[in-house]
Amino acid sequence: MHTLHTGILASRLHRKLAEWARERRGQAAVEFALIAAPFFFIIFGLMEICLIFIMTTVLENAVSDTSREIRTGQAQEAGFSEAEFRNAVCNKMFGLMSCDSSLHIDVQRLTSFSAANLGSPLDSDGNFDDSGFDFQPGSANEIVAVRAYYEWGLVTPILSAPLANMANGKHLIMASAVFRNEPFGD
Repeated sequence: MHTLHTGILASRLHRKLAEWARERRGQAAVEFALIAAPFFFIIFGLMEICLIFIMTTVLENAVSDTSREIRTGQAQEAGFSEAEFRNAVCNKMFGLMSCDSSLHIDVQRLTSFSAANLGSPLDSDGNFDDSGFDFQPGSANEIVAVRAYYEWGLVTPILSAPLANMANGKHLIMASAVFRNEPFGD
């Protein structure tokens, strides 16, 4: 009788397990819970990368357009100061980037195109070093390098931490233009 009782219990247990295995009411919620974190990590990461690319394009356009004023001599004839040039760059960024201490401008006269230093101004610890920055728009026929750097605050700093290339958890965006000034004033 003992084996009969054990067989009935095993049969009932097997039947209950089979019913439980067929149950699907909470399946979608459980599956979503398992994939939600990686899914949102990928979505927010892609969003952050897209924003960085868009802001890089905006900064490159602003530097290109504003550098034309130096290249044609308009900035020199108007007596542009560094602050005025900076404001001109800011006006070309459509209000998408704030023009506070996050924007750094460097305008240098060069002896040759190969003398252009377009490297990163970050030190080995990821700190921004603008000690060599200046504002020298040059005169007619001189070679000039215009560099602009923007410290972009990541929208999703925890999820996008791998995109931060600065010590303060921000991403440094860079745009540059190197050109020979036109023979203005001749």
